[in-house]
Amino acid sequence: MTDVLLVEEPAEGILLLRLNRPAQRNAIDVALLDAMNAAFDDFTAKGRWRAAVLTGTAPAFCAGLDLKTFSAPDAPRAAVTALIQRVPHLGKPIIAAVGGAAYTGGLELALSCDFILASEGARFADTHAKIGALSGSGMGSRLPHAVGARFARQMMLSCMPIDAATALRVGLINELLPADGLLPRAVEVAMAIAAHDPGLIRIAKGVIDRGSETTLAEALAIETHALEKRKAEGAMTWNRTPSPQ
Repeated sequence: MTDVLLVEEPAEGILLLRLNRPAQRNAIDVALLDAMNAAFDDFTAKGRWRAAVLTGTAPAFCAGLDLKTFSAPDAPRAAVTALIQRVPHLGKPIIAAVGGAAYTGGLELALSCDFILASEGARFADTHAKIGALSGSGMGSRLPHAVGARFARQMMLSCMPIDAATALRVGLINELLPADGLLPRAVEVAMAIAAHDPGLIRIAKGVIDRGSETTLAEALAIETHALEKRKAEGAMTWNRTPSPQ
């Protein structure tokens, strides 16, 4: 990996990805885009990885697209959309650890993760309308799912940022933490996930992901089907030690 993306293993089976363009507030350029895709390839392909944490080098999580790179008419903006839309389908849990600004494409990137933990200095905003753009990476669908339609309208139409305490109140983030406790807590939660049967985690994650995209009745049917499939595979053994990957 290039130095625009730092790749670490803070605990066995845990992949830590740190966006590392601090002078550009970790905005995504082509080099970072390629590095993240390569890291996601590795995450999905290797059984050693059970869960991941995505964060950014201070002072930001991610400011979205690097406009110097992506303002040209022929810039590969669709590749960034593909990257962000890829994250929910990696097949393994990934936690966003937001320790600074997560704006526009950076907010979409955080929303594409399974859930978000944030520090007291985190800020969140959608500024698409301010720059005369329309999101194509899920802001108009994932943000209302996270915070409700009314608050999503406020964020998307006003472009005004919200602080971490507000993000916790409206359900955008799961936990609000001191700055020095953010990554340790994210790794702790990732380790708790990694301790369980990865096949079961994959099924449970799939049930939640698919169920959240549909009606309650369809979600219940998805859950029932997943349970029946698990039983048919003979895998309903409680307290089983996870098999080596």
